Amino acid sequence: MLEINNIYKTFNIGTINEKHALNGVSLTLNDGDFVTVIGGNGAGKSTLLNAIAGVWPVDSGSLVIDGTDVTGLPEYKRASYLGRVFQDPMTGTAATMEIEENLALAARRGSSRGLKWGITHEERKKYHEILKELDLGLEDRMTSKVGLLSGGQRQALTLLMATLKKPKLLLLDEHTAALDPKTAAKVLALSDKIIAENHLTAMMVTHNMKDAIIHGNRLIMMNDGKIIFDISGEEKKKLTVEDLLLKFEEISGEEFANDKALLA
Repeated sequence: MLEINNIYKTFNIGTINEKHALNGVSLTLNDGDFVTVIGGNGAGKSTLLNAIAGVWPVDSGSLVIDGTDVTGLPEYKRASYLGRVFQDPMTGTAATMEIEENLALAARRGSSRGLKWGITHEERKKYHEILKELDLGLEDRMTSKVGLLSGGQRQALTLLMATLKKPKLLLLDEHTAALDPKTAAKVLALSDKIIAENHLTAMMVTHNMKDAIIHGNRLIMMNDGKIIFDISGEEKKKLTVEDLLLKFEEISGEEFANDKALLA
């Protein structure tokens, strides 16, 4: 479903702030893979997701989604392949629009716009049912402005919007980092449910080593713009946080430097 072939990305080339963010990253995701991505500060985790999404062009290498080479496509042209949820719950929804209007926008992503009536009765019924499954009471607040929702409710809605039209690839960029632990756990459980039920291929960047082990069928660790560790299946299930820390030190020759990850 995703082929990343030897991609490089350097920021601020030729200046004192030159940063080699991605150094020859290669990665293949099979259909239905749910990969968690862990690494220290500046390891290249979010940079990798931005490269896949087309936020900016890579310096070299190629990206292929479901057999289509998207390397030269700008971000808006890759949108039809991807669903994405960001760290900030305020991103990904329109705060001044109603819940049902946000869902209608997501449902029309990639489609041509016409002059017919905005939201049909059938669509409204569908939105009510899928919101009910979230178990957050949003199905009874479909005409409420999204800006009035809590961070967790908004992130759950964003997740629903990102997967309403089944994407080829779902990108979760530390999407629970801004939430309290209880709400984060609920959003993660919802993520697992949606990914499993829709057989989605997904990548989740997280600072929480425990979450990286528990969720998904595969884990990759990044450092200095490279993938240094890749584990899946039964081996991944047996991992502990201590195992990951030892593996990081063994491969990189340095201590894991990410306070958020260690505290979590």
